[in-house]
Amino acid sequence: MTSLFPTTLFRPAAAVVAIAAALAPMVSLAAEPFVLQDIRVEGLQRTDPGTVFAALPFRVGETYTDDKAAAALRALFATGLFKDVRIEIDGKVAIVIVEERPVIQSVNFVGLKEFDKDVLIKSLRDAGIGEGLPFDKALVDRAEQEIKRQYLSRSLYGAEVVTTITPTDRNRVNVSFTMTEGDAAKIKEIRIVGTKAFGESTLKDLMDLTAGGWLTWYTKNDRYSRAKLNADLDTIRAYYLNRGYLEFAITSTQVTISPDKQDISITITVQEGQPYTVTAVRLQGEYFGREDQFRSLVTVRPGEAYQASGVAATVKAFTDLFATYGHAFARVEPRTEVDRATGQVALTLVADPQRRVYVRRIDVAGNTRTRDEVVRREFRQLESSWYDGERIKLSRDRVDRLGYFKEVAVETNEVANSPDQVDLVVNVTEKPTGNLQVGMSFSSADRLAFSASVRQDNVFGSGNYLGLELNTSKNARSLVFSTMDPYFTVDGISRSIDLFYRTSRPYNSLGDQYQISNPGGSVRFGVPFTEYDTVFFGIGLEQTNIGATAGIPNQYFDYRFRYGPRSTSLPLTIGWARDQRDSALTPTAGRYQRVNLEWSAGGDVRYLRSNLQYQQFFPIGSKLTLGLNAELGYGKGLGGRPYPVFKNFYGGGLGSVRVFEQGSLGVIDPTGAYIGGASKFNLNSELYFPVPGTGNDKSLRIFAFADMGNVWREGERLDAKSLRASAGFGLSWISPVGPLKLSWGTPLRSQPTDRIQRFQFQIGTAF
Repeated sequence: MTSLFPTTLFRPAAAVVAIAAALAPMVSLAAEPFVLQDIRVEGLQRTDPGTVFAALPFRVGETYTDDKAAAALRALFATGLFKDVRIEIDGKVAIVIVEERPVIQSVNFVGLKEFDKDVLIKSLRDAGIGEGLPFDKALVDRAEQEIKRQYLSRSLYGAEVVTTITPTDRNRVNVSFTMTEGDAAKIKEIRIVGTKAFGESTLKDLMDLTAGGWLTWYTKNDRYSRAKLNADLDTIRAYYLNRGYLEFAITSTQVTISPDKQDISITITVQEGQPYTVTAVRLQGEYFGREDQFRSLVTVRPGEAYQASGVAATVKAFTDLFATYGHAFARVEPRTEVDRATGQVALTLVADPQRRVYVRRIDVAGNTRTRDEVVRREFRQLESSWYDGERIKLSRDRVDRLGYFKEVAVETNEVANSPDQVDLVVNVTEKPTGNLQVGMSFSSADRLAFSASVRQDNVFGSGNYLGLELNTSKNARSLVFSTMDPYFTVDGISRSIDLFYRTSRPYNSLGDQYQISNPGGSVRFGVPFTEYDTVFFGIGLEQTNIGATAGIPNQYFDYRFRYGPRSTSLPLTIGWARDQRDSALTPTAGRYQRVNLEWSAGGDVRYLRSNLQYQQFFPIGSKLTLGLNAELGYGKGLGGRPYPVFKNFYGGGLGSVRVFEQGSLGVIDPTGAYIGGASKFNLNSELYFPVPGTGNDKSLRIFAFADMGNVWREGERLDAKSLRASAGFGLSWISPVGPLKLSWGTPLRSQPTDRIQRFQFQIGTAF
């Protein structure tokens, strides 16, 4: 938990200690050295006498001097337990007289709304203000000022904090902070002065800070923050520098607040300068004869406008390439030759690779729970080998993807007296990896459902996963026990074991339900072939029980009649996955590919089931994202038996073809039940754009969609004429309880018998 206060503001009152030390000879009076016969301590109420004696630099039988007395006073004041300390001499007896500081009995807050009380209490305690701690007026005064500063950082400029100290019995005090928070100051106006090349509205659209809008109650982007303003200024500066305005400058920034401290106006004055075109890009310095390789990394082209981001990207690419050859401290300096008369600039990249180094040792720091080997086995940079920047970055990313740490950073340290060696320190910050969750979800398909799960992603710091999940959806209930060892072998082969019991109770048109239970288990292994590709294979044992309740669909009844109510299968699975998306929740670029084959080679049921999925995301400008998703499923019965109906694919609804009711596409049984089909095809497209007024916030987005697909029975041709299609728009929100999607649309291709559901929503859905 992050403290609200910088700890440097709450150091002990060093000035008091210094004054006490300076006055020590006066307090103890000048005394000739003598041998102590006894030491007495007076004035203690709560402090243990041993604490005092431990701080004294003299003992009975030792020689007492004024210097030792001064050192004793300094040590006792430094404990922070005493308001006053003095030493008196009675014959050959030293009497230490102390006046204890009051102890804080309670810390209370009145009118606190903006901050979390528990976080504030912990932050104050870390700063030395808490129940049972000695009372220090200086610390309390500084805490009051820091709380006021925190209110200012949240645009609460009218906030007032008053501290009340109430003495109680036995030298104790109550500390009470009374807050008058008021309303947050809102940005009323933002002006950008001096723009000529680009419109003021264009530049304001780049900023996260904005004047009040209809959604700023959610985004809070109309609350002034100096840090956010600086970030916006950098964004504007980068916008100009990436369009050739090499000499662009922000000459002033004025922030004014109304007398009632409720409205803020921001005026930004810019000086654009003139645009410059690149005439040449030259390489200078030592490139080890690999100029062509380095030149291929240059993203700035002659004839184009000067781009600061392109220059920065090129410099980084150069230093990264030098690092792959072992030059950890390579320097690349971009130099520009500007011709203002013609508006042209020549760029020279001067390289100084410095010495080549190798890694002597790799240390792991900050892992209070996770074992060293869990971090080390993800590293691709080896000890006693040449420094390789690409492998180090890959290693850092692999450790970060474990999900066990809040932060992962790799620090490179030079080795003293060894210019050709470096040590790497992997600094990690642990985060909780256990999860006990009890939740509730609601969807237009399953209605109200309860779920509970207990999982630990890093059991005993070993990196293994252990979980137990329970779902009580009305139509699909499940109990699943799972465990995974990501390094079942030293080569990184993973092993997963699942034990499950699932039941499904689909509807039919008669209002009846029939139950299918599916107990079983499986074991899977994942073999990493590359850093992005993993092949999975496994074996399972499943049993399917078809109930005989009224309203059972004809196909289920027929299968039950021909092969019995209970079927056993021994599915063998093999799959491949590659995930190159930039985010699993809100992707804006990259692709995801997956292939899975399931073959039941033993038992009563023989079939082949395959599933292929492809996703691609394209960024369009800085705010729009186009997402495409295609999925193909195919099943076939083997051994002279039909494809088992309980292994059917389903279509319709979110995750398939929206606007059509969940699971309603494909074969409809004479009883009216939706039973899916042996093959399916989905094609989905979504265009995401930000909600007006939310800036670049990707947790809340609007999307337009177009879907196409259907489900077919075994032996039926995948006919394009039978495809269903729909289009519409929706809202995507990464809510505290999971991804939420709402959509409204209209069918573009449908049949009179189709079940239309224009509005659909679900929590926890994917594409």
